[in-house]
Amino acid sequence: MTQPAPEKRLYIKTYGCQMNVYDSERMADVLRPLGYGLTDRPEDADLVVLNTCHIREKATEKVYSELGQIKRLKADKAAAGGSMLVAVAGCVAQAEGAEIVRRQPAVDLVVGPQAYHRLPELIARAHRASGEALAADFAPEGKFDALPATRAPGGVTAFLTVQEGCDKFCAFCVVPYTRGAEYSRPAAAIEAEARALADNGVREVTLLGQNVNAYDDGEGGGLAALIRRLAAIPGLARIRYTTSHPRDMDAALIAAHGEVEALMPYLHLPVQAGSDRVLKAMNRGHTAEHYLRLVERIRAARPDIALSGDFIVGFPGERDADFEATLALVREAGYASAFSFKYSRRPGTPAAAMPGQVPDEVKAERLARLQALVETQQRAFNSGQAGKVLPVLFEKVGRKPGQIAGRSPYLQAVHCEGEDHLIGRIEPLRIVAAGANSLAGERVAAIA
Repeated sequence: MTQPAPEKRLYIKTYGCQMNVYDSERMADVLRPLGYGLTDRPEDADLVVLNTCHIREKATEKVYSELGQIKRLKADKAAAGGSMLVAVAGCVAQAEGAEIVRRQPAVDLVVGPQAYHRLPELIARAHRASGEALAADFAPEGKFDALPATRAPGGVTAFLTVQEGCDKFCAFCVVPYTRGAEYSRPAAAIEAEARALADNGVREVTLLGQNVNAYDDGEGGGLAALIRRLAAIPGLARIRYTTSHPRDMDAALIAAHGEVEALMPYLHLPVQAGSDRVLKAMNRGHTAEHYLRLVERIRAARPDIALSGDFIVGFPGERDADFEATLALVREAGYASAFSFKYSRRPGTPAAAMPGQVPDEVKAERLARLQALVETQQRAFNSGQAGKVLPVLFEKVGRKPGQIAGRSPYLQAVHCEGEDHLIGRIEPLRIVAAGANSLAGERVAAIA
């Protein structure tokens, strides 16, 4: 009797955005038929994949530092008679593929964001020592067409990519160069994937895209139409989407927030700055006034919506008055949460060569002030939930024995006493305490 081949072990480290989390999940799906099971220990892996991000400061050097450690693990495994393949995927792979191979010979494969569906082929080629190592230049439609039709969701929530790429060319951003032009998946393919997820117990999907609200199925259906289509899927109780651009927030999508029950009252709508002068230099294509009036329209459609945003401080040429304008916008808009960063130069972007680069100590001081303001707003928003009854989707067991954890409609972490058989259910919780980053609740009668 032939013995089955031992399972091979796959270790994936994911950097950066939710798009990369989704891509890592799909890489695991692609490799599962080849016998690869996941491990959380790189030293045990037969294949190590670093799924990289090119957005954050020093991101590339972090990858090279990690590769140095992986190189030592690869050598140790070889000395013990084993083998390890090393792959670099994602945006750093797309931007610096040849340089990665030159600087770190331990890397066997470099796979851009549009080519990870070719991992099985490339792994086979690597094992045959054919010498092919780069696979970065493929159209996104080819990637999606080649992916397995079914997925193995990791819980009751899942990410679902509907759009990739960007045509906005913000001066600070590498995405148009590493992810390419905007591309929207066919609505039928998205619906089929969402139905399969729902059939496997997923109750909530987050629709992903670099500019997700630029989604256009080519037949006149935008993101609002897609959301309405997915909301009809049995078992799929909640829909979210990220990341949005103010220029693509159309009337149909605003209306959907007030009309589609499954669409959660949480919106991540990055503005980046509150100064029109800086917004113009960033090539954002909107003004602070346009953004604030847009927020008014959204809140008119859905008064309880929780607003989240992104901010960059210390963009080249940013003056004290410009930064004060950002603080003023934050005060007027009112955020439930926000992500804020010091500007960092990304090679090849227009902003990297701009005059007026702001000293790091000035950026640090401004970031601290901005984050203090946003944290005050976040604490106030969370505290405002105390005493309310909120429907909570239970996602996992809590940190303490006998505790269960989930998310409110506003994406807040919520925990209460409960058993793990409740995972996947939506139940009303009376909020009894609010912290800076989470809520505590007590169960009342179940509703779903």
